[in-house]
Amino acid sequence: MRTRNQHARRRGGRAAASFVAIASLALAGLTALFATGSATAAPAAGSYSLSNAASGLCLEVPGAGTSDGVQLGQRSCSGASNQTWQLKASGSGYTLAAGHSAKCAGVRDASTSAGKAVEQQSCTGGAGQVWTLAQVSGDTYQVVNANGGKCLNVKDSSTAAGALVQQNSCDSVTSKRWTFTAAGSTPTDPPTDPPTDPPTDPGSPPSWPTATSSQAVTSTMKVSGTYDGGLKRFYGSGDLGSDGQDEDQPALIELADGATLQNVILGSPAADGVHCLGACTLKNVWWEDVGEDAATFLGGSSSLVRTIDGGGAKQADDKVFQHNGGGTLIIKNFQVKDFGKLYRSCGNCSTQYGRHVQVQNVWVTAPGDGLVGINPNYGDTARLSGVTIYDDGDRDIDICTKYKGVTSGEPSQTGTGPDSTNCLYATSDITYVD
Repeated sequence: MRTRNQHARRRGGRAAASFVAIASLALAGLTALFATGSATAAPAAGSYSLSNAASGLCLEVPGAGTSDGVQLGQRSCSGASNQTWQLKASGSGYTLAAGHSAKCAGVRDASTSAGKAVEQQSCTGGAGQVWTLAQVSGDTYQVVNANGGKCLNVKDSSTAAGALVQQNSCDSVTSKRWTFTAAGSTPTDPPTDPPTDPPTDPGSPPSWPTATSSQAVTSTMKVSGTYDGGLKRFYGSGDLGSDGQDEDQPALIELADGATLQNVILGSPAADGVHCLGACTLKNVWWEDVGEDAATFLGGSSSLVRTIDGGGAKQADDKVFQHNGGGTLIIKNFQVKDFGKLYRSCGNCSTQYGRHVQVQNVWVTAPGDGLVGINPNYGDTARLSGVTIYDDGDRDIDICTKYKGVTSGEPSQTGTGPDSTNCLYATSDITYVD
């Protein structure tokens, strides 16, 4: 196990009768709304993209299909016509018509059952195609079907690209919330995943797991879809047998766009950890001894959203999470110990982007240099909440460090601490336990 000096310098790096029936059903839907949100002012009629609050991915007709019956899904926001929705008033609610086909989003068979697919249909104005909007905050709404009062939701609350959309009972789950953005103005900072409230008594971080078995990896494991390791430990061997800081090391595990890696332990040596090529989810992934980096996030789209939920990392000489591509990284319910930086927006990549990080409900144990490092000159933002820091009596760990990013050479530090544009947190978001 390597030892380190706490103060050692490290690198910065989604007919009349008929009318009465529809209105009655819409009223039932509104009744359900008041149990989950407020039916306040909705967006004006017009064209919008709808991004999911849990994933940041946009509601679309997959493959830009024009046939009836195509189940809707979510994918990285592109502004394409199959991700553009025309919002029109219909009775007490609205219809949503796809820009490329002019067909409406409706519940299959006009069902009132939870779990029923939401699909593209020829527009009829039937109650299964009428939606009411319950404002959650700002431009974010629950989208509720007038036929049964159930909410538009991503199946299994997935954050993966390509996940399908259905209706489910309305509650506070984030995947049942959608942000409306006027077509032609894709946001550069996707909707904030609501922060987890910090514990009133922070106590100790969750216990580290015990590996169920171990497996050597001699060439990069390539993962698409979902891979569940059952808490098996993977460690590098042969060409992947390094735990040093050499640049351009291969990854132990590579995730395709939309992939999910869960319940995995990365042991030592770990080479360059995990490479994420696009949108991805890392759930309950643990690094026992970080190699070059724990995970590196690639892909240039500004709409990409990656989520790290649970897990932890320790013994990181430099960075834990390296953000080289564009888009947003969400880090939540995670712990880190003995590290350089938890997150770094690349300071000197040859192609630079505006990048965004959201850090929510994390446990941090000294020694460490800093939580996040960003480049405000490229429009980076960092949002932090529910951070608990242990054993840092001298407050040596910087919370948010700002750099002037470059495309060659070395970035220069320009400041630290909260502000109103880039480092977005308050002192109350940080709790110290000495």
